[in-house]
Amino acid sequence: MNLDKAKKRIAKHVKKGFNGYPQITLAYYGDTKECATEVVLQFKMAEGESAQEERFSCETEIRENELIQTTVLKIIERANVSSVIEVEGVAVR
Repeated sequence: MNLDKAKKRIAKHVKKGFNGYPQITLAYYGDTKECATEVVLQFKMAEGESAQEERFSCETEIRENELIQTTVLKIIERANVSSVIEVEGVAVR
């Protein structure tokens, strides 16, 4: 799958907003606010439950990495979640 298609499909899931659980939250981290080098996916089955976490990182802009964006999309689609929440911006580590 190409990068643009993966990014659009992730954005489509995010655009739906909160529709209950199960839920995946995406958060991007980096050394600066301009360049994300890590993405953290948190999966919750129900409110109040502890989240399962998966981390991916690379040395360049992770949002422009085709392999990682495709992997994130596949996780979202295979988990059959009701909600995908994306934390805005890049958190500086």
